[in-house]
Amino acid sequence: MSPDTRDPLLDPAAPRILDRLRLDGRRALITGAGQGIGRAFAHALAEAGAHVAVIDLDRERAETVADELRAKGAEALALGADVSDDGAAEGYVGAVLDAWGGLEIAVNNAGVNRNSAAEDTTTGEWDEVFALNTRAVFLGCQAEARMMLRAGYGKIVNTASMASLIVPHPQKQAAYNSAKAAVVQLTRTLAAEWADRGVRVNCMSPGIIRTALIEQSPALRPLVEEWLTQIPLGRLGEVTDLQAGIVYLASGASDYMTGHNLVIEGGQTLW
Repeated sequence: MSPDTRDPLLDPAAPRILDRLRLDGRRALITGAGQGIGRAFAHALAEAGAHVAVIDLDRERAETVADELRAKGAEALALGADVSDDGAAEGYVGAVLDAWGGLEIAVNNAGVNRNSAAEDTTTGEWDEVFALNTRAVFLGCQAEARMMLRAGYGKIVNTASMASLIVPHPQKQAAYNSAKAAVVQLTRTLAAEWADRGVRVNCMSPGIIRTALIEQSPALRPLVEEWLTQIPLGRLGEVTDLQAGIVYLASGASDYMTGHNLVIEGGQTLW
């Protein structure tokens, strides 16, 4: 068979780059989408044309975000779930299938952090952080992929963290750093297993993002000035800084990328 010699840059039938980023009609779910980064992801995918299932531990918060998406003309679904529970992932994936008949995009974003010195970290705290940040991500990927593998196509994106690459300081968070590093290796492992069956698995590692978690925390707010000295771009990230990345990872524009950790941290890991 002769190789295809068409120039894709000149092919009039080839979609233009901005069209390749469109998600019109794609069906998506996002965990931990009731606030912060997850809420920004929900708005980004909805603005790109996707139907978005907003999943959060707080059902009312999920419904508030779903209403925001509907006000933008998107189709949205609100679901309450504790994603660390056995069976939760099967439940919310099933609810999306019941509502829309399929699932092309899944963002496993729900997470938690507990700041404590390593010598003071209890096994209960360690288990809580891993249950939500790592185990729940695996269970989500597993349930989502079972449907996507049958369809022969899907995009899974897991929220990791800059803490998977460096030890952020001065905050002490051994459990969180370890759990997020595990998410990166889990992502790479699943990407390798599922690549030949059409399912791409990538993750995103945000740096320090200005959210209510920081602004309302008596322990974290005093650290902002020190963090700013560690970030080459000189500011904290905004949730909007992550939106183009999630659209890219969810879209056809990234079809040749799998097992990748997209780091968006203002350059903090450079130092």
